[in-house]
Amino acid sequence: MFEEINHYRRRFFGIAAMSVAAVQLGMTTGPASAQSGKTDPAKAIKPGTNTSFAALKQIDAGVLNIGYAEAGPADGPAVILLHGWPYDIHSFVDVAPLLASAGYRVIVPHLRGHGTTRFLSSDTLRNGQQSVLAVDIVALMDALKIEKAVLAGFDWGARTANIIAALWPERCKAMVSVSGYLIGSREANKMPLPPKAELQWWYQYYFATERGRAGYEANRNDFAKLIWQIASPKWDFDDATFDRTAASLDNPDHVAIVIHNYRWRLGLADGEAKYDDLEKRLAAGPVITVPTITLESDANGAPHPDASAYAKKFSGKYAHRIIEGGIGHNLPQEAPQAFADAVIEVDGY
Repeated sequence: MFEEINHYRRRFFGIAAMSVAAVQLGMTTGPASAQSGKTDPAKAIKPGTNTSFAALKQIDAGVLNIGYAEAGPADGPAVILLHGWPYDIHSFVDVAPLLASAGYRVIVPHLRGHGTTRFLSSDTLRNGQQSVLAVDIVALMDALKIEKAVLAGFDWGARTANIIAALWPERCKAMVSVSGYLIGSREANKMPLPPKAELQWWYQYYFATERGRAGYEANRNDFAKLIWQIASPKWDFDDATFDRTAASLDNPDHVAIVIHNYRWRLGLADGEAKYDDLEKRLAAGPVITVPTITLESDANGAPHPDASAYAKKFSGKYAHRIIEGGIGHNLPQEAPQAFADAVIEVDGY
């Protein structure tokens, strides 16, 4: 989940809700609109209205063959939706048809180590460092001939969107980022947090050990379900909802990517030298200039910074929204209407 961002130290025209039949992926009602306004709560889509995407597509991009869902008109303005850990593209299963119905071309990729995404070579390092996930998405945009897109995500996906917006702003039209600014610094991560904050990161320390790696390998579904419960304590998800995502964790590279990600953050695993310059730039905490909306939920059980700690990291048009109603860490799946509203609003900035 998120990088340590330690504040100790350092909506739109309302998308009318649709019947189940009317929200199938790929259905459109006209060109994308970007007027701001509030959605009528009585018409908001109910989370869980959709349970699946159309058949996934695959494309070679960079070092990966990336699996992704696509919805909406091929000539619509592009939106790329980025999931986190331990989640997958189903976090956006209700968001995608809302955006497609507003005229957007919606791309929802499985990050490396998830779902149907695979490495093209068995010799490629199963690298989970922060910059490489962003490089993957830029490569995907190139492969799909998407010059510029609205990027929106949470957890690892929010950080990935942050990095693209910071390092390649010409590729990012606007951004929605759950929990704000998540670009991290390994140097800053050397500094200890107060005990209660350290406790929230228990799994990071578990993953630092060989016992933790073996434990995650053997128990990844139980592990992921526990994280879901902790991170979204008021989300009453059912087994079918969890199982759809759990299938994506069976990716043969999943454990290696997750373990490397968390060990790299603590300086316990090396990244690749070819990304050193990117990481140096990220470690400096670059300001993000693209229009941004940050979102936070009122019942996020995962470690996350206070909005006051990152507001100054956004120098373009900026707004912060708190999503209420017992919403947890997996905000797009728990509150899809609010997430889609934010995407359309920020596209109008």
